[in-house]
Amino acid sequence: MSRESVLEVSDLHKTFFVGFMRKRIEAVRGVSFEVKRGEIFGFIGPNGAGKTTSIKMMLQLIFPTRGQVKLFGQSSLNPDARKRLGYLPENPYIYSYLRPLEFLDLCGQLTGMDARTRRQRAQMLLERLGIAHAVDRPIGRLSKGMTQRLGFCQALLHEPELLILDEPFSGLDPIGRKEIRDLLLELKAQGRTMLLTSHVLSDVEILSERVAIVRQGRIVAYGALHDLLRPEVRRVEVELSEVNATLYAQLERAAQSVHKLDEHVTLAVVEGDEGVPALLKMALDAGARVLAVTPHRETLEDLFVRKAVAEQHERREA
Repeated sequence: MSRESVLEVSDLHKTFFVGFMRKRIEAVRGVSFEVKRGEIFGFIGPNGAGKTTSIKMMLQLIFPTRGQVKLFGQSSLNPDARKRLGYLPENPYIYSYLRPLEFLDLCGQLTGMDARTRRQRAQMLLERLGIAHAVDRPIGRLSKGMTQRLGFCQALLHEPELLILDEPFSGLDPIGRKEIRDLLLELKAQGRTMLLTSHVLSDVEILSERVAIVRQGRIVAYGALHDLLRPEVRRVEVELSEVNATLYAQLERAAQSVHKLDEHVTLAVVEGDEGVPALLKMALDAGARVLAVTPHRETLEDLFVRKAVAEQHERREA
């Protein structure tokens, strides 16, 4: 049984006219996709691809030149539908002179929450996001990572059904990124729906079931990750120890590349997996020890680069 669509984007276009000569710039050209209830959907692309412009049209912060957006089956202009979503912008503007609780109280008032609920939710989220210790500091004195966490608090304050997160990992260190990933998976388990953009493609691959890749205002790949990523093994890494000089020279001829990781461990990289048995036999016959054999399949980053290269090739041929 298919899940209902929470967000439907149909043939979005956005054209800007800039400068004295009114130069025409097509920022978004026919973007269409849908986000299903309960999923984390990755919306990715290089800088300037049209991601943030598309998101602003979904939120009616700017109006499309053509196309439409539906939230929960209704027009995105419907106030009741808009109340059911939360938004974390890429660069949230937060009044620097306010303190976290004051800022969240203001956000709660804007969404129509009563005073008691606002305070309870704000305190709970500040604890959950790990910034409760900073409630007495003006926001202008918070670090970039703490400000980003506060942005998450405002997006989650009114318990939205749909979250739109533009670069949610911006400004976070590796520990912070893991904590936010865990939070997003926790929200997904609760039935929340999320659309996220990020340049950290490994995080998107961990979190997302389906993705859309946008380049120059157009979607160049869209679907489930298991359908988009090539299943075959792209390369195999073989870690060896006790490699003598003769074997090292043989490995250089047989493998795509050979590196010394340290004094004792040698890494040989084989393209595909067909040459691995012969390389292992060569190593074992020479008295080396096999420490690990690691196959690598296509990742989301590999797909991203593949689509970019294919598009550049198509443009050159056109």
